[in-house]
Amino acid sequence: MALLPALLLLLLPLAGLAVALAAVLLGLPGYDIPPGVNQPAKLRLVLAVLLGTAALGKILEKTGLCSQITFGRYVRQGRKLGVDPKLFIQDLQFNKVPVRVYQPKATSAGRKRGIIFFHGGGWVFGSLDTYEKVCRYISRESESVVVSVQYRLAPEHKYPAAYEDCLNATVHFVKNIEHYGVDPANVIVCGDSAGGNLAAAVSQTLAGRSDLPRLRAQILIYPGLQALDFNLPSYHQNRGVPLLFRERAAFFALQYLNGDALHMQEVLEGSHIPPDMRLKYRKWVSPDNIPEKFKVRGVKPLRPTDFIAEVYETVKRFCEPNLCPLLAEDAIVHQLPESFILTCEYDVLRDDGLLYKKRLEDNGVRVTWYHLEDGFHGIISLYDYCGFSFPAGKRGLDSIVNFLKSL
Repeated sequence: MALLPALLLLLLPLAGLAVALAAVLLGLPGYDIPPGVNQPAKLRLVLAVLLGTAALGKILEKTGLCSQITFGRYVRQGRKLGVDPKLFIQDLQFNKVPVRVYQPKATSAGRKRGIIFFHGGGWVFGSLDTYEKVCRYISRESESVVVSVQYRLAPEHKYPAAYEDCLNATVHFVKNIEHYGVDPANVIVCGDSAGGNLAAAVSQTLAGRSDLPRLRAQILIYPGLQALDFNLPSYHQNRGVPLLFRERAAFFALQYLNGDALHMQEVLEGSHIPPDMRLKYRKWVSPDNIPEKFKVRGVKPLRPTDFIAEVYETVKRFCEPNLCPLLAEDAIVHQLPESFILTCEYDVLRDDGLLYKKRLEDNGVRVTWYHLEDGFHGIISLYDYCGFSFPAGKRGLDSIVNFLKSL
């Protein structure tokens, strides 16, 4: 890994330039930049950088210098930011889980709200530094104490490691809340993408805990909530739209579950779930539950495929709600706190969020829904990112802050 900085400086510009030229000259076959997306030209440049990074990672893996995942983490790790004049920031451990705590310096009349934040990255990427800007912004603008959790990553640490870390850190915070000046009745779990999955799972677990204060709310930012059906409308409409492609959504779910991406094609085709189980969950995971206006860009129904029992045996834990919260029973969903769900039109995970919104509302849970008509997956992290800033990301982030202020 010591060679990576020099190699990055030497090779990444060349790889990025090559892919950028391909983007302009060839239109990136297999990838899609919809005209309705926020800042399409800028997104094309981001895609070029992503593909260049992926190409260089493959080269480094083939040469034996490091794995593609290790290189991807290095590139995505983020940079250290300077002192924030409005925040106290400290790195701690909550029940042996690394966390970063952001506390507003400004005094307040009463106790502050507390937010437990779980970062995205497909359970494979992401760190405290990666989400530093987002967490600082939320803490400053909502005047809240934010705890960012560095859970263990796949494939080294498979399910349920990330879920257990997030749960343990949350319970520790709630049990020691007096040290942070936080109102125990105003604690919120929040996460984006894979972090949204973890926030939903933690919220469901805590809903049944009578020994802890009830969570005030959950905030789910374009969450991935199921792995039964990768053929919902949004998965096909946005299959080639960055920052998350349809195949990568299945890849990340498999890495989290098993530490590898074996049987990815069977999972994409839907042959990993028994017909009787698919029928059981159809009441919750079905295009029929998605509003018609989200089908105008096309619907590709799941083709009947032969069920492969051997594949199911390797992925059957996909049916556990702690991994796929959309599959939780009504008795659990009914107990969940007030919820905020953010979805993006140009995101493969859009329909996961829409389906969970319906489940929550059907069970009497109050839901605030914010839909970015021009948004794509990961846009919140790009609200202010080295010239690659997207106004829709700022709108989405401000919608979260406004929800927090309303609690």
